Amino acid sequence: MTESSTGKYVLIVDDDRAVLGLVEQWLTAAGYSVVACDRFETAKKHLETGAPDVLLTDVRLGAFNGLQLVILAKELGPHTAVVMSAFDDPMLRKDANLCGAGYLAKPFTRDQVLAAVEEAPLNKTVKA
Repeated sequence: MTESSTGKYVLIVDDDRAVLGLVEQWLTAAGYSVVACDRFETAKKHLETGAPDVLLTDVRLGAFNGLQLVILAKELGPHTAVVMSAFDDPMLRKDANLCGAGYLAKPFTRDQVLAAVEEAPLNKTVKA
């Protein structure tokens, strides 16, 4: 992975390619080193080759759940900060928090994504 001006490597996972492209554009423009994946399987392979500084994943990924990636990321890189994105749901927010992930409710703005990634907590909820 290349070092960015922020020093953070971010893995983004979302099966909605429009959202994925937009978030990738926002983070790249902000100076992050970004890898974008539109499939759970591809993201899993990236995680197995090296833990990112921040994992930003959607909750729903086809037949898979983003919480599975959160658990894998925490096993492979316990210091990886994680932000889950989904429509605001109290149970998902609680599950994300229990897995050590922050939570960013959709729809979100560029500023909310940048703040969530910059302040990505290890065991706190991000309030968007």
